Amino acid sequence: MSLMYKSTRNSSNKVLASQAVLQGLSNEGGLFVPETIPVLDKTMEQLAAMDYREIAYEVMKLFLTDYTEEELKDCIKKAYDSKFDTAEIAPLKKVGESYYLELFHGATIAFKDMALSILPHLLTTAARKNNIKEEIVILTATSGDTGKAALSGFADVEGTKIIVFYPKSGVSRVQEKQMVTQKGDNTYVVGIHGNFDDAQTGVKKMFNDRELNQKLKEAGYLFSSANSINIGRLVPQIVYYVYSYVTLFKNNQIAKDEKINIVVPTGNFGNILAAYYAKCMGVPIEKLICASNENKVLFDFFHSGRYDKNREFHLTESPSMDILVSSNLERLIYHVANNDSEVTSKRMKALSEKGVYEISEDMKNNLKDFVGGWADASQTMEAIQKEYREHNYVLDTHTAVAASVYYRYRDETKDDTKTVIVSTASPYKFTESVLKAIHTGDLPEDDYEQAKLLKSISNTQIPKAVEELREAPIVHTNECEVDEMPSLVEKILKINEL
Repeated sequence: MSLMYKSTRNSSNKVLASQAVLQGLSNEGGLFVPETIPVLDKTMEQLAAMDYREIAYEVMKLFLTDYTEEELKDCIKKAYDSKFDTAEIAPLKKVGESYYLELFHGATIAFKDMALSILPHLLTTAARKNNIKEEIVILTATSGDTGKAALSGFADVEGTKIIVFYPKSGVSRVQEKQMVTQKGDNTYVVGIHGNFDDAQTGVKKMFNDRELNQKLKEAGYLFSSANSINIGRLVPQIVYYVYSYVTLFKNNQIAKDEKINIVVPTGNFGNILAAYYAKCMGVPIEKLICASNENKVLFDFFHSGRYDKNREFHLTESPSMDILVSSNLERLIYHVANNDSEVTSKRMKALSEKGVYEISEDMKNNLKDFVGGWADASQTMEAIQKEYREHNYVLDTHTAVAASVYYRYRDETKDDTKTVIVSTASPYKFTESVLKAIHTGDLPEDDYEQAKLLKSISNTQIPKAVEELREAPIVHTNECEVDEMPSLVEKILKINEL
């Protein structure tokens, strides 16, 4: 039987997996969640004999049940190929007493590659399966990494166009250059004069704008999403949590059924939600440690049960986490409300209208697997210094938030459970910030000279993605105000000219 997907805001709205991937968002603005979270049907010993691609199939076949075996294996084969600079795809490195799950070995040196390498193939396959004739327009907001990974994944994919909105002053120089130099006749990049939450809200509004969607349909277009609100993004992320546990087991670093903790630097909540799904599938995970930066809306939520986005917004050295509206938390709210879409819908309405909601005591009790922590700028820098000084291992500014939160958690709780810290980006993506932490001399202004300095003092290789930026010409110069986003989309798609 096919696993059906329901909307977090209307349980009567059910679709197949391929339809959920195509739509991105449900019609009333809810997110698609599986009716039930499937349990792994292979033993740990069986999984230990598999490579990343084979494990990916074993996980994804349980969620994407209306894809045939041939279709799914073809998508996996196309996604996890030579664009990753290691055969392991997601290496697990032991550093001191912790394990870092390196998710930055793809084309854009950030964890978003893990899911956005396969999403274009899942989406185009879904379009064929559902006899979609319209050209698919991928509409995406990014806090830095999703944009480039999505652009790279969808560039020149037949039957698609991709439009990425990013906060003009809210990403690193490398992140921005990666996006604005992206090639591909079907790629469009727009810097908005606002923050990520403004971009994300603007994209959601366009998805729910019936008049705009009708205009698109008449012009032969169909909106879809590459953000982590798309279930086609979330499911591939579950894979690397299964893979990391299997790797620990295979290497005799944990006993069978021994529980581990997972620490995730968190912004939009998709990455840690995937770890929660892995736990629900049967992976022996004890605590899910949610690490925030100064924009600690999630930390406050896990401590109080109150989500309040009405607060000062901080631009930090970990820009991909500079988020006050964590969209994927809606899925967790639905699950801890015992899959009650009415309860979820009321909370999301309160968030939209007042910027705040609270959950019940019963819902709080269902969050016992989660621990919230946060690190400020100085603690983040200290974590980079500590790992470099003690283990000659270099963290980026997001992974450093997770490391800082974890070490403080361990000191306070004396919990010595083996722990995987999710490493979400290469240090070369945030070279200047990393160098400020581990280098005492003056820093060169040029991005590539900074990369060369990091290479010399850390004995690591400059990633191909950074090398390619050196001579890459800027091809995207669009900027707009937040309220101009819909009209710019119409202009890009030439809707009023048709």
